Amino acid sequence: MTPSHQLIAQGIACRRAERLLFRDLNFTLQAGQALLLRGPNGSGKSSLLRLLAGLLPAEAGQLTWRGKDVRADRAGYRSDLAYMGHLDALKPQLLVLENLQFWADLVGATVPVENALAKVGLGPCAAFPAQHLSAGQKRRFGLARLLLKPVPIWLLDEPSTALDASGQRLALDLITRHRAAGGIAIISSHDDLALPEVTTLVLGTGLASPGKFGGGGSA
Repeated sequence: MTPSHQLIAQGIACRRAERLLFRDLNFTLQAGQALLLRGPNGSGKSSLLRLLAGLLPAEAGQLTWRGKDVRADRAGYRSDLAYMGHLDALKPQLLVLENLQFWADLVGATVPVENALAKVGLGPCAAFPAQHLSAGQKRRFGLARLLLKPVPIWLLDEPSTALDASGQRLALDLITRHRAAGGIAIISSHDDLALPEVTTLVLGTGLASPGKFGGGGSA
């Protein structure tokens, strides 16, 4: 595997306000691999995803992608990732289709918005104002955003939250397909997504809690 297919974190530390969430965090992910983030509320799972997305600065350490420190080409790194956070990222008064078209224009989509909505089961809701979507449908909208443009890295914060059984199967299938195509996925989840061949990183509690790796399977 060449360096261009590796995401490497070395000695990463993260601070929010006066609290050091974690330090000395290290991992290497290659094409097709997934990292599952576990830990209690406040342990830094969401902060780590935001840090990896370039939305939060690291207190210390280095993140390398395509053989380069991401700080050397922030725009290039960000164009290679998709981030699905806690927020719905929807304007309630706009139609569902209009909302997704906004994101399509922003990321330079290569997949028609109608196709992305259909793949997550929101085709019949395209002409609805987004404010009428249920919590689960809003989460499906977040999954649709991931499908607008193929990118190597997915950063997913609780992707199965509010989803029913069929929605959870959909999320698992999309992640599986992404990995099969050579994508990398880093996922924070309290649910058991039954991800095959996944490495688990457990973030602890208290100040300066280092991450610990678990074995394959979702712990």
